Amino acid sequence: MSRIAKYPVQIPAGVEVSLSAGSIAVKGGLGTLQRAQFDGVRIAQENGALTFAPTNPSREAHAMSGTMRALVAGMVQGVSKGFERKLTLVGVGFKAQAQGNKLNLSLGFSHPIVKEMPEGIKVETPSPTEIVIKGVDKQLVGQVAAEVRAYRPPEPYKGKGVRYADEVVVIKETKKK
Repeated sequence: MSRIAKYPVQIPAGVEVSLSAGSIAVKGGLGTLQRAQFDGVRIAQENGALTFAPTNPSREAHAMSGTMRALVAGMVQGVSKGFERKLTLVGVGFKAQAQGNKLNLSLGFSHPIVKEMPEGIKVETPSPTEIVIKGVDKQLVGQVAAEVRAYRPPEPYKGKGVRYADEVVVIKETKKK
């Protein structure tokens, strides 16, 4: 059995989990998430916790039991606490501004970049060089942050660009004469 799937997912107060044929829905204070359930995994709800077990002895069912456990744990955390990703702009004249569900970026190009945020994602700019992306879906928050970073990834000689707040950019040494 998967080592991850051995640990039950605790359901905090204020979070409701509903299991139906082929899907699992998690509802909390910040929103609702729903995911399709893998056929080879049995999910049981007992004593305020969810347990995961493979339904057959196949290798795929064992692997998917751990995967389902990790996905559902992320869903529970998302609807109770939420997820956030912080980005930092490094470079002269680089700035960001949040306007509703749009993010306006000035990244040294001849034109401004306007990024439309998908449903369920909130963006904030505490300062012109900081971006905070928040949401309940862990995968969607990470995907939006990666798309924003991809507009101008940090370059290795001066470190200019959009980087994650905890990212370390190794600066290369310039060519000597």
